[in-house]
Amino acid sequence: MVRYLSLDWIDALTAEVAASAELAALADEHTIGVTQVVTDGPEGDVVYHLQVGDGSASFGAGPADPEHVRMQQSWDTAVAVATGTLNAQDAFIGGRIALAGDQQKLIASQPVFRALDAVFATVRDRTEYH
Repeated sequence: MVRYLSLDWIDALTAEVAASAELAALADEHTIGVTQVVTDGPEGDVVYHLQVGDGSASFGAGPADPEHVRMQQSWDTAVAVATGTLNAQDAFIGGRIALAGDQQKLIASQPVFRALDAVFATVRDRTEYH
């Protein structure tokens, strides 16, 4: 088991994203760098990114470069979204996830995020959320 947002969790997702043929194929059509900031977690603030473009997709610790979109949320919100007890769209609408950057690029990249959700599902079974 890996703890949510730990370096082991980030490493597990890094490997899964790198192995995803669907994300690599989408990276031929989409370019986006997303930084995710989660505050007030057990290990303090955590920053990780998804970088997609030029036929490759990567995931890892630290901010995206280039960064097109930045999302920030609290640990409690991140856990609720990750475990399905809070819908991500509701969290955005309710102001629990702060969004900065190119919202049109984010909307245009929805196929990337659908594929990423499937990748997250492969790690979700091995994740502890406390």
